[in-house]
This record gives sequence, structure tokens and C-alpha cells, in this order.
Amino acid sequence: MNLENKKILVTGADGFIGSHLVEELVRRGADVRAFVFYNSFGHWGWLDESPDEIKSELDIFSGDIRDPYGVRTAMQGCDAVLHLAALIGIPYSYHSPGAYVDTNIKGTLNIVQAARDLQLEKIVHTSTSEVYGTAHYVPIDEKHPLQGQSPYSASKIGADQIALSFYRSFETPITIARPFNTFGPRQSARAIIPTVITQIANGERTLKLGALHPTRDFNYIKDTINGFIAMAESDNVLGEEINLGSNYEISIGNTVQLIAEAMNVDIETETDEQRLRPDKSEVERLWADNSKARELLDWSPEFAQHEGFKRALAETARWFTDPANLARYKHGIYTV
Repeated sequence: MNLENKKILVTGADGFIGSHLVEELVRRGADVRAFVFYNSFGHWGWLDESPDEIKSELDIFSGDIRDPYGVRTAMQGCDAVLHLAALIGIPYSYHSPGAYVDTNIKGTLNIVQAARDLQLEKIVHTSTSEVYGTAHYVPIDEKHPLQGQSPYSASKIGADQIALSFYRSFETPITIARPFNTFGPRQSARAIIPTVITQIANGERTLKLGALHPTRDFNYIKDTINGFIAMAESDNVLGEEINLGSNYEISIGNTVQLIAEAMNVDIETETDEQRLRPDKSEVERLWADNSKARELLDWSPEFAQHEGFKRALAETARWFTDPANLARYKHGIYTV
């Protein structure tokens, strides 16, 4: 599918990944309808910060992904949907799991049901590397077992399977993007990289953090966005689940040290108990096999391996340390 001049609905357009995706789609000539979470203030989330030349091109739809009527209305007249709307905070899922079922599973059902009825050309559904849980083997390919180690990851497994069931039952043109640990400008401080940067930028030198031993496969936002667009454009990925990962594993502790180096400071760390997951819920190891994305999408990360990761961390730190951006974050409060 050539996305130029196509009507593309992006759900979760007001969020971290969604706002970057919307901006890039507009730059590439797509006609974008941005689905933002309704609020009475008329806020568009991060899209409020988009350049005027981007905002002027947007068709904004304010709604709630949990509402099947609004979702269907938003999808009318669209050629494709990039479905990113979801609840993503793992700690919040421990005490409010029902919200995750309603938003992530039922919200996805609303999308695929409307897509089937309206006969859209393509639906890219967003999964997460958390569905794999702690690695049984590495690097993790798409055949790895799925493990719900938190209510959040369980809800995303359910959402993925609902989406795939519509492909298998009704040939609804669905594909599953499975990004690993995306980071970059605009990310919530619930995530480790913004947590570290904002504490340092606010003058802290003893950082309050959770577990440092787990490993992750971090991916810069620009690479993740390019992966989503490649999936939307591809004609040979229907019914496929595709990892968008860097194929580079690093511990949280080593990541913290790289951030400190990028920001030219010496730091120490202390464990903040409220930031620790329950033992059996912690995902100990994530490392993506991205060979399927390379083969089917001709996609590979620009910010790859150790040196690419360091460049991406430096770009991210520059954005967060801009006083106007830093002021948006409450570094002294644990964000769930």
C-alpha cells in the first residue's frame, strides 16, 4: 500500500509513539485522521506540540477507544488504521486490571470489528515485547511462547489474539507490530530512560530506581516509527507478527551508566521499593530477533547496537534537558 494520499486513522495519536507516527505520516503525504482521547479541555496530548504545518493538515477525532460507536465513526472513510491506543503502565495494571481489559482487549475488538464491516485495506495492531515475558531463549523470535507476567501483558496477549482471530476467521487484513522498549523525546517518566534523565537534569546525583539487573532491547523512536510505516506499506505481512527490535541487549544498570556518561555526570543509585515489580512479574530478559522484519519489510534500525544506542540516548537527553520540556515532568514523583 502506498500511503501517499491515503486516509490513515492513527489511534493513540496523542501519545508518545502515536504523535511521532502522525507527524511522519503527514510528512510522507498521508491524509491523517488522529484519534485522540476525549477531554473537555480540547487537549490533543503531544500533538499540541507539533509544528503548525503538521497540525494544520490533521483531521482530529476526539473519542474513546472503548466506545464501539465512536470508533466506527472515526474509521468511516479511512483506508487503513494504525492502532496504538492502549493503557501501557505495568504498575497501574496491578491495581486496575479491569481498565486494561476494557481498553486493550475490548478497544482492539472495536477496531477489528469495524474494520471488517467497513472493509478497510490494512490494520496494523500494536503489540509489545512484554507479551513474551522473561526470555526462554535469546534472541526472541516471533515463535517464542507468550507469557502474561502482568495484567498489562496479559491484556496485550488477549488483544493480539483478538486481532489475529479476525484475520484467520474473516480474512480481515491485519498485521501485528511488536515493538521492543521504544524510547525518545516525549516518553512518559514511567519508563526507565526518562526517569534517569529527568532526575539527573533536576540536579539529583543519587537516583531512585527499581531493579537494575534485567536486560532490555531498547529502540529509538525514529526506528520504531519507520517500522510501523514499513508494515503499513508492505503487501506481504498480513496475519504476521513482527518484532521491531534492535537485536541489542543491555542491562538497566548499564543503561543508567550510559545516560550518566552522555550527561557528563557521576551518579549513584539506590533502590526505591515501590519501583520494583513482584518477583514473578518482573521480565528478566528481553532481546529481539529482528530477522523477520529485515526479511519481510527490508527494515533495520538506524540507531543500532552500542554506538547507535549511545547516539539515541544523547538525542533523547538533549530533548529532555530543554527547560521547556523538562518542566513537563515531575521528577520527584514515581509515575506509574
